[in-house]
Amino acid sequence: MAESSPLTNQLLIAMPALRDPNFARGVTFLCQHGEDGAMGLMINRLSEYRLGDVLAQMNMTSDLAEVIDAPVLIGGPMQPERGFVLHSPQGEWESSFRISDRLSVTTSRDILVAMASGEGPRNAIVTLGYSGWSPGQLEQELRDNAWLTAPASEEVLFSTPLEERWEAAAHIVGVNLIQLTSYAGHA
Repeated sequence: MAESSPLTNQLLIAMPALRDPNFARGVTFLCQHGEDGAMGLMINRLSEYRLGDVLAQMNMTSDLAEVIDAPVLIGGPMQPERGFVLHSPQGEWESSFRISDRLSVTTSRDILVAMASGEGPRNAIVTLGYSGWSPGQLEQELRDNAWLTAPASEEVLFSTPLEERWEAAAHIVGVNLIQLTSYAGHA
């Protein structure tokens, strides 16, 4: 794998002018960014599913209400049938990618088995689908002022209510998105 860039482990915060319905007012956690492109998971789009629904689709059950009722997010428009778990790095999982000392993403069934029994990571977000950018695409979108970047915050990722994550993520870098105009100027 290529060396990760400074954008890995960052939050991409949609600027007010970004009109793409997939990303408008969205916050995406960048799991990976490099010469091959970028991959991330949106962290503030609620899907119509709960974790209990996903477990049932995989012929698994849980007796824990907090597991059954846990929200499942829309990670992005790509491969919406595929699940991803963004989590604190407790445990050893079959297919896991360590993003930082504090965050990993796992795509294997074993983490869901552990979560169903209450033995999964302390902090976890389950998403369906992911967000992806081809080589150079994200860099161009950043030059076009489509995104604001901020360091990942575990508080925003795991504790902030979904509807507050867009503004909370921007506040990490001192930006009030409501006060920004919806157009960009270039000198």
